Amino acid sequence: MENEFKEVSESYTLAEAVREAQRCLHCKVPSCKKGCPISNDIPDWIAELAKGNFGNSMKIIHGRSNLPAVCGRVCAHERQCEGNCVLGKKGAHINIGKLERFVADFDSEAGLTHEAIPEKSRGKVAVIGSGPAGLTIAGDLSRQGFAVEIFEMEPEPGGVLMFGIPEYRLPKEVVRREIKKIENLGVVFHLNTTIGENFTIDELFAKGFDAIFMGTGTGVPKRLNIPGINHPGVRQAIRFLRRVSLYESGFIERREVIVGEGDRVFVIGCGNTAMDAARSAIRMGAAEVTVVYHRTINEMSALRAEYDDAVAEGVKFMWQSSITEIEGSDGPKLKSVTIQTADEKITVPAEHVIQAVGSVPAARIVSTTKGIEVDDKGYVLTRETPYGMTTRPGVFAGGDVTNRPATVVHAMQDAKQVAEGIAKYIDAIKLMEIINK
Repeated sequence: MENEFKEVSESYTLAEAVREAQRCLHCKVPSCKKGCPISNDIPDWIAELAKGNFGNSMKIIHGRSNLPAVCGRVCAHERQCEGNCVLGKKGAHINIGKLERFVADFDSEAGLTHEAIPEKSRGKVAVIGSGPAGLTIAGDLSRQGFAVEIFEMEPEPGGVLMFGIPEYRLPKEVVRREIKKIENLGVVFHLNTTIGENFTIDELFAKGFDAIFMGTGTGVPKRLNIPGINHPGVRQAIRFLRRVSLYESGFIERREVIVGEGDRVFVIGCGNTAMDAARSAIRMGAAEVTVVYHRTINEMSALRAEYDDAVAEGVKFMWQSSITEIEGSDGPKLKSVTIQTADEKITVPAEHVIQAVGSVPAARIVSTTKGIEVDDKGYVLTRETPYGMTTRPGVFAGGDVTNRPATVVHAMQDAKQVAEGIAKYIDAIKLMEIINK
């Protein structure tokens, strides 16, 4: 089982990375940078890498990204930086993601980066959640002289990076290394701490925080209206992936993952989360895994590379098909599923169904705090000035909880803007305090 979750994409050697970097044309108007949601200075750090200046390369990357080893692995490069590379027209784009991953890994392993920690005198910020949005806020604001404390409900920080993305795509040790860098900036982590239960927003303000950031993601799965959907043999993808990660990290026993040896599993949905769930089920010993999608292959939201990897690992696909009924047993497993295809309705044996159709925010914080308004689906409403502030002064939100991002890097992009909004807000209230003295 250990090798089943081994990272599937191999890193460059030093010589390979330098050779690949030397292919970059260093365009005057770099379309790769335009394709990056966080506007990474791609040609500049690649040029430093090509000359062997690894420290300079990392410094340039850190100017825009707090999580380069993560982005180098899980970003949608084919739709972003690499998809916009001019060499792609000749079918030979620069492998930007793999280069970023190399620089970040080399930097960590060699211990090159030692950032100067500014005095934490500008203000105090509480960050709820340690996913990509929370970590970005913490890193950016800490570098600007703010004292930042993160409150995380899980036993380890990382959020979706740690508990939602499989080990074979994003090794947990990589996430831990990135988080350690942020911790080295002076960020304080409080684990096993749930805001809305252990503390309320009001209690955090009472502790002296000038601003609070909600980066809590979407923890409540959407429900499909299918007969039999409430049977225990039906699992939500995000919860299944979380259990797999907890098992891999030694926090729970194998039996608690649910999917077992020889099971027949059907996955509803065709995004990257569906691919992760299907490939993880294969690794947990499922005999057969089938993705059921009501549209065509050209309409799936999953990256083509993720789909290709899933097919190579044995995952099957049923296009223009929908599960219309689920028959359960008296135990934890199912008996069968009924599927409507384009041509017929069939009933086939099944032990588990995994739903990968999205999720919405939990109401834990909003229900225990006055003044934070949400839309009809529970997403937190925010304003443009200062960017990211909710209807409660001093409380900001970003990432999936606001229904803006769709990927790790988009959550980071949104969070960088919110960090600027928080900094402006705190600077303004500190100035008013001085004026009013």
